[in-house]
Amino acid sequence: MTDRALPKTPVIYQIYPRSFRDTTGNGIGDLDGIILGLDHAASLGADAVWMSPFYPSPWADGGYDITDHMSIHPALGTMHDFDRLVARAHDLGLKVIIDQVFNHTSTEAPWFKLSVAGDPRYSDYYLWADPKPDGTPPNNWLSQFGPPAWTWNHKRQQYYFHNFTADQPSLNLRNEDVQAELRTIMQFWRDRGVDGFRIDAVTSLLCDPEFRDNPVASPDVRDKVSGDNFVPYTRQDHVHDILPGDGIAFVANLRDWAGDDAFLIGEVTSGNQSVELSCRLTTEGRMNAAYSTDLPESGCTAESYADILTRAPDPDRIGWWLSSHDQPRHAGKAGDGSAHDAKFLALLLAVSPGPVLIYQGEELGLTQPDLPRAAVTDPLDLLYWPDGPGREGARVPIPWEEGGNRGFTTGTPWLPMTWPEGVSTAVQHIDEGSILRFYRAAFAFRRDGLGPVELQDWSRDGDVIRLHYPKAAVVLNFGKDPVPIDTRPDFASGPVETNLPGRTAAVWLNSD
Repeated sequence: MTDRALPKTPVIYQIYPRSFRDTTGNGIGDLDGIILGLDHAASLGADAVWMSPFYPSPWADGGYDITDHMSIHPALGTMHDFDRLVARAHDLGLKVIIDQVFNHTSTEAPWFKLSVAGDPRYSDYYLWADPKPDGTPPNNWLSQFGPPAWTWNHKRQQYYFHNFTADQPSLNLRNEDVQAELRTIMQFWRDRGVDGFRIDAVTSLLCDPEFRDNPVASPDVRDKVSGDNFVPYTRQDHVHDILPGDGIAFVANLRDWAGDDAFLIGEVTSGNQSVELSCRLTTEGRMNAAYSTDLPESGCTAESYADILTRAPDPDRIGWWLSSHDQPRHAGKAGDGSAHDAKFLALLLAVSPGPVLIYQGEELGLTQPDLPRAAVTDPLDLLYWPDGPGREGARVPIPWEEGGNRGFTTGTPWLPMTWPEGVSTAVQHIDEGSILRFYRAAFAFRRDGLGPVELQDWSRDGDVIRLHYPKAAVVLNFGKDPVPIDTRPDFASGPVETNLPGRTAAVWLNSD
């Protein structure tokens, strides 16, 4: 029987299906395109690929508004294509992780339409509430994008709750029938060979059943709440609308539904106490790992890196990452866009003490592209245009070749591709000094040279972080000034002589 369990601290390559590779010429990436690119993921030393939603969806929020959790969007392929994808991944030694979006569905989902209609079975599938006597929403909760979290439905004469857009009504996960549906969904994909799940917005799965108002956030809490401070959501301390007292224990259900050998990693969007919650969500019988937005939103500084290590009693259960489909590309945010800086950040991830998430294209050193407003479809970017987070820019299809539409499609890509020359996979594959070649080397070193990724000790001195593993010592120089060293390292992100230059990471292996 094939071992379906992932390593404790795997390297996971995230694929955003619409932007990975198109094989039909319709300008939208598809499952066959992912199959073509699995060798690329394997060449990076990945243990698994994580695929963002490929389910039927109106794409009102990037595919995270799902109408059917057990089917394939027709623009992306068929279930047969999915089965071939899983088989090919397993042949390459890659595990398959897929998104599970259990917080909400689309308003176009049959469940929601039946709930609106008052069907006895589905009436309580979502979070409905009566208005206050004056007709206003039942409480002060805001959606994570900023607008009110309640939308009026005239047919039911009630408000429905949504953590995100009004197109994404929140499920009532306290309803046992809803729980049974989610169990069926997980078992369906497990039976098709899926090895694990990324749990979208895991901190939003439950809310206070009494719908009590959130208190005002203190300045300290406001700075920690996920999102830019100009978003009204950051003005509340979210103690009632996300992860109430029984929310942590609820995660044990996910483990039960997925099976003991499934790898579960959750997205923590709480902001306040994010690292502490991540660790509580990953104790025995819950998830394997969780990740928050602390590092990418901070710009990845020595201070923010040390803050995570300080707050995490078990940092090997924290997912380490810098870019995703929801965050602007880090090469130009946490770095200066140069190859030197991209390699520093690559090795920083490769030597971090927990699961590592690589987002498609970061291995090419891609920086955030500028998009015209007319091309943008993301609701959060449009809401605060041009000051939104830049989620759509991170979803611009990646360049496989030079010229034309860069080997992504023979048609017109769904987002304009204006990548500079020379950044494609084809070019970087043959350039020994490329960022792509360095990513491959860095994660091969993590697998074959670093030894057990079990953090024994660490320290911080200004812009310098030192990590100690059973078989290696690591120095991360986040600053611009060189740091004295006694010996040349066994592996580094750039040239090293008598000093460790600024924005350079290095590893020394134990002689024994």
